[in-house]
Amino acid sequence: MEDRYDVIVIGGGVSGCSTAFFLASDPGFDGRILVVERDPTYQDAPSARATGGIRQQFSTPENVRIGLFGSHFVRNASDYLSIDGEAPDLSWREGGYLLLATPESLPVMRENNAVQRAEGADIALLAPPELERKFDWLNTDGIAGGCNGLSGEGWVDPYSLLQAFRRKARSLGVEVVHDEALRVARSGSRVESVTLAKGGEIEAGAVVNAAGASGVKEIAATVGVDLPIESRKRCTFVFECRERVEPVPLTILPEGIGFRPEGRTFLANRAPPPESDPPTRDTDIDHDLFEELIWPALAARVPAFEAIKVTSAWCCHYDFNTLDENAIVGTTPGLDNFYVLAGFSGHGLQQSPAMGRATSELILHGEYRTLDLRRFGYERVLAGEPLVEANCF
Repeated sequence: MEDRYDVIVIGGGVSGCSTAFFLASDPGFDGRILVVERDPTYQDAPSARATGGIRQQFSTPENVRIGLFGSHFVRNASDYLSIDGEAPDLSWREGGYLLLATPESLPVMRENNAVQRAEGADIALLAPPELERKFDWLNTDGIAGGCNGLSGEGWVDPYSLLQAFRRKARSLGVEVVHDEALRVARSGSRVESVTLAKGGEIEAGAVVNAAGASGVKEIAATVGVDLPIESRKRCTFVFECRERVEPVPLTILPEGIGFRPEGRTFLANRAPPPESDPPTRDTDIDHDLFEELIWPALAARVPAFEAIKVTSAWCCHYDFNTLDENAIVGTTPGLDNFYVLAGFSGHGLQQSPAMGRATSELILHGEYRTLDLRRFGYERVLAGEPLVEANCF
């Protein structure tokens, strides 16, 4: 490990490794990059524990565009992430998303669908009879409509995407170290160094804070930046069903419960109710969440799910943005070379290709060159003006 790097990325999850990859692959960059990751097993990180969904069903145009690039990237992963002619296997399944609406939420869904289609997303708005014909396993009682991604939506294996970014970055000369960033030192309007638990103080030309739930807020605080981010636990449950249920997109019920197939099994999760969702870093599985909230809703909407068996479960920790559940990206006022990449609130994996590319553009060019993501800047935090996303699941 050197004593100075042009860019130090704190956090070796999918967003941090994406940033390192896009920087290292840019022909205009010939500097040295260090990625610091405190837990190379990624045991509790969404980068390894997410359900891997990629969608365009958002209400904010920028989020739709981010999702479109995400699907383009994984579809063409061989062009981006191959090493010596060997393409990564991301297990991309273009199974679509299905978001369901009640009569009360259907007007918002219609408005969102208009935004999505205007941005070029291939999303169909289906009435209940159409839903029943396409998905004969679905009970549409109380459902007024649903949006179904016809192409460009689906899911990947999250750990495979993370490792593909990481391996490609390293093949381009990026150095990855197992260490913990303790603090960042600043002088005036610039950060100067990062102090690691084992590696000591290292000079930096620029620093990207992509530390995730395990430390993004704490690292920012060392340079006087207050991020509205908390570590929130999310549990995912794996279950078997006696009956064959297919085809099943990644489905999100009106209650906010999401499920999708995984081979012959299914994955399901949902956020706990707000009163039961404190900041935490514990790793206890909330089995009551499944028994009391998830399973009853699944069984009511999918009759075949009345007889299921949970086979395993795990949890991960989101870097949850308490302001608006949208990412915070870019520099912070008063600091020219300190970049934040945080607050994804569960969307980090699917947004990592676009967000990593955007952060690399800011570092190299001082501006966004592809997608204009200024609406995700820290300025909205200072102003207390949330960027509200009506499809924030």
